Amino acid sequence: MLSLTDLSIRLAGRLLIDNSSVQITPGSRVGMVGRNGTGKSTLFKVIRGELAAEHGSVTLPPRWRVGSLAQEAPNGPESLISVVLKADLERAALLHEAESATDPHRIAEIQTRLVDIDAHSAPSRAAAILSGLGFSAADQLRPCAEFSGGWRMRVSLAATLFAAPDLLLLDEPTNYLDLEGTLWLEDHLAHYPRTVIVISHDRDLLESSVDQILHLERGKLTLYKGTYSSFEEQRAARELLDAKQIKRQEAERAHLQAFVDRFKAKASKARQAQSRVKMLERLKPIRALVTEDVREITFPAPEKLLSPPIIAVDNASVGYDPASPVLNRITLRIDNDDRIALLGANGNGKSTLVKLLAARLAPFSGKVTRADKLSIAYFAQHQLDELNEDASAYDHIRKLMGDAPEAKVRARAGAIGFSGKAADTKAGKLSGGEKARLLLGLATFFGPNMIILDEPTNHLDIDSRAALAEAINEFPGAIIMVSHDRYLIEACADQLWIVADRTVTNYDGDLDEYRRLVLSSRNAEPAPRERSAASEKPQRAKPDNRGSLRKRIAEAETEIARVSDIIAKIDAALALPDIFTRDPKQAAQLSKARANAADALARAEEQWLEASAQVDEAAS
Repeated sequence: MLSLTDLSIRLAGRLLIDNSSVQITPGSRVGMVGRNGTGKSTLFKVIRGELAAEHGSVTLPPRWRVGSLAQEAPNGPESLISVVLKADLERAALLHEAESATDPHRIAEIQTRLVDIDAHSAPSRAAAILSGLGFSAADQLRPCAEFSGGWRMRVSLAATLFAAPDLLLLDEPTNYLDLEGTLWLEDHLAHYPRTVIVISHDRDLLESSVDQILHLERGKLTLYKGTYSSFEEQRAARELLDAKQIKRQEAERAHLQAFVDRFKAKASKARQAQSRVKMLERLKPIRALVTEDVREITFPAPEKLLSPPIIAVDNASVGYDPASPVLNRITLRIDNDDRIALLGANGNGKSTLVKLLAARLAPFSGKVTRADKLSIAYFAQHQLDELNEDASAYDHIRKLMGDAPEAKVRARAGAIGFSGKAADTKAGKLSGGEKARLLLGLATFFGPNMIILDEPTNHLDIDSRAALAEAINEFPGAIIMVSHDRYLIEACADQLWIVADRTVTNYDGDLDEYRRLVLSSRNAEPAPRERSAASEKPQRAKPDNRGSLRKRIAEAETEIARVSDIIAKIDAALALPDIFTRDPKQAAQLSKARANAADALARAEEQWLEASAQVDEAAS
């Protein structure tokens, strides 16, 4: 059991958690929620032992392994599958020792333990996790260094999941994923066999993957049973009860105080008055409800609506290399009030499509027709890094308003969500959510006809995401969105377009059907798909697949040699003349280990044969 007892955490002089106690039983799947900046990530650091609590204690079972995402993404020449397999430290250590062990007793112990931890199926389990997070079979054999930072963070997530720690701590894991990867992760966490605590603002993940909600508010931790919707109901009922208790207590205080004020000067009533003074002192005040209403998000309306369609694309192809377009045969139209969500795994061309729509890429062929005076706002997460960190929200807005009076600039800053002193805070000191709000306000400043939103919910808490959904629904122009947040898509989109197989198609199903489609395809062998190190860079023509096949052959040969060596050592131990009479139990363990090693050898030989046949077929 994970026990937090009378825990108080202070960071930079600010009290984040104040004398809170929580017990989380083994096997619980807990979603941790709370406004940004309340101390959720800091609590994870205390649980991991990276930060000391001011008061209280964190107690874990003595043999529990705690796992969480690494701060830095893996990088280097090792293949993705190798990086993930290394995350199981015990398996790696046992396999290394097995290569040099000579004592029959130790060989038996090693092989028995490898059987116990199902070590021989590890490569297939690691491959399944990587596939679920969007890596094809060919990708898994490529070096980490060939992938961009976002994709390498997915590898880090895969390694953490593969290690299957007793306590899994995940801090906003969906920030690195597309919708398809998020759907797979939701399903994986829902079946995680050990204890998991996940910090998330994703309603659907909290609804489908956890069975408890840990809420951090005003320095207090409260554990609720059930999913996020159940938490909202319980919290609302609790706040209503608190409000009634506060009202009742205020009436009682007023009554007691009135008696004291009336009779404290009368000698005959002095004792009764003094008794009521003591009652007032003992009457502990109930914590008053603090309203934490989220600031609304608004998008300025365009001056006038344009004649539809505002964009028409006819049989266009687009990309970065005319010899190898990313997308072909695109035919579509966008009208004034369209709400369109783009589906499809990262690397399939969603960013390329929105660049075509925003006129940042010209088509290689076909025709794109845009309405006269069409204005498009484009928001993407990477633009957060483009804000001037030394300039305040006021400074950024002042640049867009020229010689406008001070009062008008301040009013516009307040409309975006930066009123008073907040408008003068430098961008470098803003939180991720505040930067996203500022960038949304700047991108839509002049009332565009169409807004393109590329992963707008990263860094936004649950309430801010709801405010964003409301702003999208109230905006009279068109919206194109790319998001891993299923709640946002379901709340706002009326059309789903799938970007896959080098084209764009309309999807007639709903997100529940799409989820089933994604999970069924990712639980099967993924189709190979080439992905550049950064999706924004020009894509090169697909290389000959024989290189990756030869690499698979070499790895299979290495595995065959390694397992054959283990079998030889086991056979040598079993050949000892008195092994079965002296130690029958050890002999049985060795026999079981040999059978498992033989199975592993057969699988490696089968992989070698399959890859060799594919090479011969490609050469013919």
